[in-house]
Amino acid sequence: MSKNLFVTGTNTEVGKTYVAGLIVKTLHEAGLDVAYYKAAMSGNTRRADGTLIPGDALFVREISGISQSLESMCPYVYEHAVSPHLASRIEGPPVRMDVIKQSFQAVCREHDYVVIEGSGGITCPLSVDEEHIQLEDIVHQFNLPSILVADAGLGTINGVVLTYEYMKQKKMPLKGILFNNFHTGNLMEEDNWLMCEQLTGLSVLSCIGQGDRFLPGLTAEKLSALFA
Repeated sequence: MSKNLFVTGTNTEVGKTYVAGLIVKTLHEAGLDVAYYKAAMSGNTRRADGTLIPGDALFVREISGISQSLESMCPYVYEHAVSPHLASRIEGPPVRMDVIKQSFQAVCREHDYVVIEGSGGITCPLSVDEEHIQLEDIVHQFNLPSILVADAGLGTINGVVLTYEYMKQKKMPLKGILFNNFHTGNLMEEDNWLMCEQLTGLSVLSCIGQGDRFLPGLTAEKLSALFA
């Protein structure tokens, strides 16, 4: 079975998929057998035949160069750009934990490392009707260590600290923080870096600039050590 790492974020649109793709890319280029998984993916477009394209999975596959099938990357793909619990209510089918277990364990059996990306922030609900499933249920179900992706800009201290405190209360161990959209020399963003470290006790593992195709300061060896 694989070693795993969960990628969560302070909110939606902070760059979780981008960072997850760079993690997969770094490990893949180092010759490690790595895969990607996301339980539920919303906000996707359709092919000419009407089938949905799992956009986040496609991005990760293209940026990383892995050959994993898109179908194995995500069992639930929705069109509406809303929380998965609402998208599934509108479109169906509802997210079920037994399906997540089966599909995730299948990926784990086939690969040495699996990067699991959450939907939105850590409190995002995946299902509230037939079953009540939140992202933290997946983290606990598979005993996943996590890293936190945050935008480097204004407001990030609040988002980082609140997420950290919530995950600490819920006993979800965080390995560190990755800042996205970071501008070296920007006084506020560099202060955000220091303040987030001081207020959480976590290390900022990497500060990623716009357009970067690598994770500054994070080698494959350092990345692989985060997995469990």
